[in-house]
Amino acid sequence: MDELTLITKIQKYLKESYQRIGDAMIAGGVDNMEKYKYMLGQAHAYQTISGEISNLLNKGAKDGNGKVVDIRDERSPKA
Repeated sequence: MDELTLITKIQKYLKESYQRIGDAMIAGGVDNMEKYKYMLGQAHAYQTISGEISNLLNKGAKDGNGKVVDIRDERSPKA
């Protein structure tokens, strides 16, 4: 499996997980504040991770100096 396929599958999982949490919250699956905060934290984490992956794919990862950083594994062949 190549890297792009793996990343696409991860993004799909994150999106589906985020959607399940939203559906559960809307359907009344939250019966106390502790559970609500936990689910809200999960949703926030999924959104943050998904956004970071999108940023890396679309704009390239940049270091503090504005230079693009190669995120590939040193062992993998360069495209």
